[in-house]
Amino acid sequence: MSGVDLFSIATGTAGAVFFLAGTLGLLRFPDVHSRLHALTKADNLGLGLVALAVIARMGDVFLAVKILAVWALAILAAATAAQLVARAALPRGAPGRAPAPEREEAR
Repeated sequence: MSGVDLFSIATGTAGAVFFLAGTLGLLRFPDVHSRLHALTKADNLGLGLVALAVIARMGDVFLAVKILAVWALAILAAATAAQLVARAALPRGAPGRAPAPEREEAR
């Protein structure tokens, strides 16, 4: 087994572990914002590690750039979706969050 094979196995396995951790965070954390944080952070890192494992196995630079572009777009999409879900959860009084204190008007 070569060094590239070991690197691919290690990064692919680590990526799968981060995907599992993100899923557990989604299921276990109490409120929407904690769940979003766990899911987006862990899944983005997991996807990056899996992408590195795949890139190490291929010999074509053009395909490697494509995979990195997909990873970058997934990061942007996850951040945008998490922001939209978090903002939608605020006015509805998502469980586990204290209501925001009312601000006094500045004089």
